Amino acid sequence: MTRRYVLALTAAAQALRAQTPEQAARNEDFWFQTRLAFSVDRNLLNFNNGSLCPAPVVVQQAMERYWTVTNLSPSHYVDQLLLPETEVVRAELAREFGCSSEELALTRNTSEGLHTVIYGLDLKAGDEVLTTTQDYPSMLTSLEQRARRDGVVTRRFPYPSPPKSARELSELFWQHATPKTRAILVSHMTFTTGQIFPVAEICREARRRGIYSIVDGAHGFAHLVFRRDDLDCDFYATSLHKWLTAPVGTGFLYVRRDQIARVWPLMGAPASMTGDIRKFESVGTQPVAMRNAIADALAFHRGLGPERKQERLRYLRRRWSEPLSRHARIRLRISDDPAQACGIGALSIEGMPAARITELLEQKYRIHVRTRVIANEFDCIRVSPNIYHAPEDVDRFTEAVLQIARM
Repeated sequence: MTRRYVLALTAAAQALRAQTPEQAARNEDFWFQTRLAFSVDRNLLNFNNGSLCPAPVVVQQAMERYWTVTNLSPSHYVDQLLLPETEVVRAELAREFGCSSEELALTRNTSEGLHTVIYGLDLKAGDEVLTTTQDYPSMLTSLEQRARRDGVVTRRFPYPSPPKSARELSELFWQHATPKTRAILVSHMTFTTGQIFPVAEICREARRRGIYSIVDGAHGFAHLVFRRDDLDCDFYATSLHKWLTAPVGTGFLYVRRDQIARVWPLMGAPASMTGDIRKFESVGTQPVAMRNAIADALAFHRGLGPERKQERLRYLRRRWSEPLSRHARIRLRISDDPAQACGIGALSIEGMPAARITELLEQKYRIHVRTRVIANEFDCIRVSPNIYHAPEDVDRFTEAVLQIARM
């Protein structure tokens, strides 16, 4: 990233100081400079950042530097130079999340973190884990395996998309809980429609009832502005290669300090590490260069301003959802309530399978989205633009969907 660009972005950020996050979300001078930080293919509109976000150039360059150091003398330089720096990464992520660095494990993705908790909790035959029909398939598969192996019971319930209010989601959890419920798995923001759950309300009630609270934070961290104490959960896992725009294959698992010793790691760790958060990182040799570049992604995120970024994502979602909501055949699967939605949204077109919408957008309009199907409930396309998109990009998507809806 050139010095000229850095100076231009710094000047643009300085000009935002007197603006609220909502005003800054519409400051196209600033977001134009932000777009230049990415090396994305501008000939394809990637509106599927919910699966994977590109890293800005500064993070790509950091990865290259760390790979170069790695290959100078792998065992020596990794052990002596790079591995100690991962502790700085841990500390900075913990500071951003609002927890102790001794409660945060560095992982490869959300699934690894959640697998650790699902397989590691001491659950017995007949114990129940409560979740929804829209939680991530990989986690539901893990719960099914615990059912086959240990007799743990998974209870799943559907909910409206969108619900009438965030409170309705909390009430549904406790309507379906039983005296055998030992843990709940709740998405901070769902992978299907981007629905935000009232996590704090759910987790605090779970603690009152003596129930573990496990939060799937794949889409929450570096997308929504919050701190650990705002959620009050026992466990939180996220992927940093999503909204933090860190290298692919990076994530973290938060474990409340008093729960660390109660959770078995995925791979063996010595008894001396029973209460050490690092026991969850014992998964063999890993590419340290990826982890160390997290620091650059975090610096980029902080430079943008988390509040500004959150409101920019919300602005981009509203730019397409508001005009499309007025079409008779289009049904939005997300509410405009800020408590329920931010940058991710979803829609269905009456009489047209979501897979067909996805196909048309890709082949005819060169716009990439993701199909989501909830068996026996609904199907939709998930729409997730990012900060490197311009309003004109969103308008192009909007017009494409309107044309498809007129078919």
